[in-house]
Amino acid sequence: MNSKINLKVLILDQDFYALESLNSYLAWDRRTRVIALTYTLDEAVAYLKGLAVAELPDVILLDSELFKTTAALSAGLAKLRSLVAHVMILCLGRSADGERAAAAFDAGARGYLLRNEVKIQIVGAIVYALEHKFIITPGIREAASTHFDVRIFNAAVVPSEREYPGLTDRVRQALWLCVIEGLPAHLAADEMGVSPHTVRSYIKEGYRILESYDDTAYPEDMGPLERAFMRFTALEDPDDAAQKAASEPPDQQNHSDHPDQKDPRPEE
Repeated sequence: MNSKINLKVLILDQDFYALESLNSYLAWDRRTRVIALTYTLDEAVAYLKGLAVAELPDVILLDSELFKTTAALSAGLAKLRSLVAHVMILCLGRSADGERAAAAFDAGARGYLLRNEVKIQIVGAIVYALEHKFIITPGIREAASTHFDVRIFNAAVVPSEREYPGLTDRVRQALWLCVIEGLPAHLAADEMGVSPHTVRSYIKEGYRILESYDDTAYPEDMGPLERAFMRFTALEDPDDAAQKAASEPPDQQNHSDHPDQKDPRPEE
């Protein structure tokens, strides 16, 4: 893990519960620091106008459905980029909409992600976007193939969540309740219908499994709970994913219908 990444994030989302969930996930990960939670574009604009240059966000997570049309989405993105020229904007959507993804692309966003596909791996997706011009989740790629927009279809797909063989459903549930939601063992036990001792044994086993499949070098001041969160929310290594794809039979690999068409964007 690159512990030197320290991204300031502004979240713009009309849904209170989504806003709080995103804030919680980002607050747990030291690579991101949430500086503001906003519900409307006007609120976000007013907040940004009051910041010094050094305090401006590096990343804006934007609720795509906040804008009723693609034109409104494009205008909203343009407004934000006019206030923070080099900000990385990632749009979050609930439905697979290739047209909205294309509008976001044209307006200078760095990605269009389905909420139910990125989930708690949101920080991993943000870090992944640092290395790519435009990122999407699998559902957006599928939507782009319907009316075929080569720019979106060929965008970088966010890797899937890291797999941990041996992590049973009960152990995973205990990790979710205690590590992700932060419940103490006795409350997690009530939720699962087992004893606190059993929950603690699940957590201990979960820590062992997570550690056995992860050779990431974490900062020395990172405790076991934080390391467990980082591992549980990690993305599959892109190199490993590429090797898996290369090993698949040809008829199972994804290919563009237009292999000779190049990325229309100018080189940065």
